[in-house]
Amino acid sequence: MGFWLGLVLAAVAVCLGCWVLGAPWATQKIRDRAATAVLWWPWVMALSPWCAPWVTWPMRRRLQCWGPRAGLSERWSAEHWLAARLLLAGVGLCVSAGTALMAGLSGPGTLAFALGGAGLAFLWPDLQLRQRAALRRQAMLRELPFMLDLMTLCVEAGLSLPVALRQVADHAPAGPLRQSLRDASALERTGVERARWLAHWAEACGLPGVHSLVLTLAQADRLGMSLGPLLRAQAERQRSERFARAETLALQAPVKMLFPMVLCIFPCTFLAIGFPVAVKLLDAGL
Repeated sequence: MGFWLGLVLAAVAVCLGCWVLGAPWATQKIRDRAATAVLWWPWVMALSPWCAPWVTWPMRRRLQCWGPRAGLSERWSAEHWLAARLLLAGVGLCVSAGTALMAGLSGPGTLAFALGGAGLAFLWPDLQLRQRAALRRQAMLRELPFMLDLMTLCVEAGLSLPVALRQVADHAPAGPLRQSLRDASALERTGVERARWLAHWAEACGLPGVHSLVLTLAQADRLGMSLGPLLRAQAERQRSERFARAETLALQAPVKMLFPMVLCIFPCTFLAIGFPVAVKLLDAGL
C-alpha cells in the first residue's frame, strides 16, 4: 500500500512540476495577459493549435448551437473547447488511475477504471453545456412576458422600436434574456441591420416566443402596422403559455413522485406496520 501511495504522489509531483515549468511556455501563446489570471486558460490556448486539425464540422456546429444558448463566452472556439476537454480527460485519467492503484485493483482493472474516468471527464463539459443551456432557457421563459410588457409600455409611450429595444436592454431586470438582448443589440453599433441582429438574438435564445416576436416585429416594420397591440398580444400569449407550462408540470408531479414513494416511503411504512405484527406472531409461536 505504501508503495502505491508513493507512486501516486510521485506522479502528482511530476504533473505539478510539468505544469509549473511549462506555464511560461503556455503564457507566451496568448496575447491577452488578463487571461493568464485563470490557471488553466493559458494551457487551453497553448494546446488549441494542436487540436485544430482534429476539430470536425459537427463539433463546430454543436458549439455554435449550444454555446450562445448556454451563455458561453465568444472567446471559446471549437479548438479551445476540444483542448479544454482533453485537459480534463488527462486530469480524469490521472485521478482515476491513482484511485484504482490505491484501491488495489489489478492491471486490467486499473486500465479500465482509468479509461472510464478519462471518458467521463471528456464528456462532462458537453453535458454541463446542455444543462446550463436548459437552465438559461427556463430563466428566459420566466423573463419573456415581463420584457414584452416593458417593450409594449415603451412603444405605447411614443418611443420608436429601436429606442424601445435599447431601453428594454438597458433597464429590464437583470437576467440571461436581458443579457442576450444587450449582446445582440451591440451589433447594431457595428452597422448590422436591425432585422439581422434580431434574428441573431432569436437564434441565440432558441425560444419559440422570441422567434415569434422577431417575426412579428419584422412583419409590422414591413407593413407599417401599429406595434402596441401586437406586442400586447404577444405578452398575453406568452403569459398564457407560461401558466399552461406550470399546469403541465403540476400534473406531472404525481407521476414523478410515484417512483420515490414506491422505492422509499412504502417499504418504510410496511416495515413500521408489519414489524409489531411479526413480533407478536413470533412470541405466540406461529
